[in-house]
Amino acid sequence: MQIKTIGVMSPGDMGQAIAYQLKQGGFAVNTALDKRSARSKTLAHEAGLTDVGSIEKLTAGCDVILSIMNPASALEFAQEAARAIAAGHGKPLFVDCNAISPATLQAVEAAISGAGGRCIDGSIIGMPPRDKARCNLYFSGPGAQALAVFAGPQLNVRILSERNGDASALKMCYGAMNKGITALMLETLMAARRLGVEDIFEEQMRETRSDVHDWMIKAMPVMPPKAYRWVPEMLQIAQTFEDVGMTPRIFQGAADLYETVATTALGRQTPESRDKSVGGKEVIKRLADER
Repeated sequence: MQIKTIGVMSPGDMGQAIAYQLKQGGFAVNTALDKRSARSKTLAHEAGLTDVGSIEKLTAGCDVILSIMNPASALEFAQEAARAIAAGHGKPLFVDCNAISPATLQAVEAAISGAGGRCIDGSIIGMPPRDKARCNLYFSGPGAQALAVFAGPQLNVRILSERNGDASALKMCYGAMNKGITALMLETLMAARRLGVEDIFEEQMRETRSDVHDWMIKAMPVMPPKAYRWVPEMLQIAQTFEDVGMTPRIFQGAADLYETVATTALGRQTPESRDKSVGGKEVIKRLADER
């Protein structure tokens, strides 16, 4: 399969950064900005993406479609793309790169294949590849090897297997560990402040688990603007774990916490607009004090 033109939906924080790296790699990169927000349009313009307007024009003009968005919208977008494919507007390879469960990936695949298209499972682990940051792109499913051409200085591509679902399963496990620990530490630090023992708790943490504490404080500033997207991701993880006979309640609770964060002043910011002078301790303080 020869890949020349890639469609990226949507050009948010991660989607825009990956789209830019693909452009740097020599690919033509399109998006569809009809009904999209002013923020998405600005990010697409900054990355030099070509706006073709509608989803129908996107599927008709691209060899591959990368779905990179809020996981709550992943299935709905796949169904929209499937309708365009079924109506004769091209047959691009559809790659779902979202933080969704293997079961949700199966529903995405069913929609695309039912329209006569092909679906590949993908997942993204790491920070948006800007400045010196790199991220890993994992792909699985029949024909996934064709996507190895996406590799570049800031995009590490890893082909997992010929089985759809493996990339999503990996993302669920990694997200459970990474964002699950973040949720546990965040709630604990907020509780310590509200209980009036934050200073002695920090002292105790530095004596026994300084690595965990320092990692958390460093990671905290970028979290609140992303919390709204982490809510559906936690629910997808809960579904994944329940599907293999484990309790979903840990990550349902994490979803509740991130939903609360999303409603705060810090949570209502965007990754581009957040005040980068606010450090991790101050973020904890503001989240704990806002009720």
